[in-house]
Amino acid sequence: MSSSSLPPVSVVLAGASGHGRWHLRNLDRLRGTDARVRLAGVCDVRPLDAEQRALAGDVPVGDGLGDLLADLRPDVTIVCTPIHTHADLALAAAAAGSHVLLEKPPTPTLAEFDRLAAGVAASSRACQVGFQSLGSHAIPRIRALIADGAVGEVLGIGGAGAWTRDEAYYTRAPWAGRRVLDGVPVVDGALTNPFAHAVATALALDGDPGDGGLRDVAVELYRANPIDGDDTSCVRLTTARGTPVTVAVTLCAERSEEPYLLVHGSRGRITLHYKSGRVRLESGGRARTEEHPATDLLENLVAHVRDPGVPLLAPLAATRSFTEVVEAVRLAPDPVPIPDEHRSVDAAGPVPRHVVPGVDAAVARSAVELALFSELGLPWANARQAAHDG
Repeated sequence: MSSSSLPPVSVVLAGASGHGRWHLRNLDRLRGTDARVRLAGVCDVRPLDAEQRALAGDVPVGDGLGDLLADLRPDVTIVCTPIHTHADLALAAAAAGSHVLLEKPPTPTLAEFDRLAAGVAASSRACQVGFQSLGSHAIPRIRALIADGAVGEVLGIGGAGAWTRDEAYYTRAPWAGRRVLDGVPVVDGALTNPFAHAVATALALDGDPGDGGLRDVAVELYRANPIDGDDTSCVRLTTARGTPVTVAVTLCAERSEEPYLLVHGSRGRITLHYKSGRVRLESGGRARTEEHPATDLLENLVAHVRDPGVPLLAPLAATRSFTEVVEAVRLAPDPVPIPDEHRSVDAAGPVPRHVVPGVDAAVARSAVELALFSELGLPWANARQAAHDG
């Protein structure tokens, strides 16, 4: 039976604000494709604005997911809500018989992850985690290049991310930039949320099975903004395969750049810009660049729901190692404030933003040298800040 002859897969969206707005637009796009999805309802604690209402159409809208699940019995539920609510809402959806697309990070603690994984397994429902970068066709391409020896022995993987975020980014929601909210772990930091894709994609390139077992995790957390979370941070981990991986990121960059990963080999290097799918192979004194598309994770989940033989691209089980990194961030000492003399405030825009001069170059050096901030001789980085778990 062709997909066009099948009934549309019904979807409820929990969380239409923030990134949830992207999901509304994506659902609107998919209505006209072979994916054959139908938005059945929207759940949000805030009233929908004009754009959200136009995208949602005349579907039921409520502020409680339980009522929508009971009334609509959706095939799929998208959970795009604050990090610390993920586990309970995903489990409620799965218990109601719904497959789940869960935004990243899946949970703020490893214990919550294991509780969620056990509940999902008991429900026999599928749970896909919203690491869109894991849908990139560049990942199997790079794995194949590595397997074919294109860069020789893999010596390590480095990641760099430099974005700008103003003060409004941290006032958009009570949980934004928080490690803990009302006694509940949130762990909203640069590594665990905006640049979570860098960590998860690096693990995927290494072929990490995702079911845990990182040999070591060391994190360094810093902040230039008046928040209790980190806005400038780095991690070095050793995968189960023994590969060293470093990722250094900041939301206090001088200018925003597309984040990337470097696969260092004994005979060459591969660069992946994971948001665009651009791959650059440098080996034997020659270089070539390729562009790779990506499969939408909701489309992939829908295909899996219709045919369980279609594998999920970002199944929950494959993100446990990433959650080990989240756990290391949670258990690390509170972020160290970057001293006034090493940061500035850019007031040129409508909302001020904090800048750490030279941090753009620092995250790039980290990716090249597989080094933590404290190992780069930065005047604001404290070698004693590194926290190890493993």
